[in-house]
Amino acid sequence: MKKYLIPIIFLALIQLIPNFSSKEETDAYSIEKGYLIPENVKETLKNSCDDCHSDKTVSPWYTHVQPIGFWINHHVNEGKEHLNFSSFMKLPADVQRHKLDEVIETVEEGEMPLSSYTYFGLHPKANLNEQEKGDLIAWAKDLKSKIK
Repeated sequence: MKKYLIPIIFLALIQLIPNFSSKEETDAYSIEKGYLIPENVKETLKNSCDDCHSDKTVSPWYTHVQPIGFWINHHVNEGKEHLNFSSFMKLPADVQRHKLDEVIETVEEGEMPLSSYTYFGLHPKANLNEQEKGDLIAWAKDLKSKIK
């Protein structure tokens, strides 16, 4: 019993550590403010991308259980570092085009959304079907061609 006591105490104590995830929400520089996004693509972005690539992250209950929460918050922060649709309009045009190239590439290759995000059916709407993939890629290519 004693060999289990220390890990149990440790797990209980880390639950007391506050969650320092970024909750800054602003739409002033959102991609939606600068570019037209069709409703079907907006829905796909909301369901499959926004939790990790915008300031509109919806944290599920299990993010409050540590150390799972630390791991998930790290993934979210890393995702926002690569691409944040909430601050997209702050980026220079050449960087915006590059980010859209990355969207196209990662969706075409099935790298996004991350499989860890869709495990166990926790985010069933996040799985992209072929139509959603095609629509998202077509929109990104079209938008990229319009950015000068």
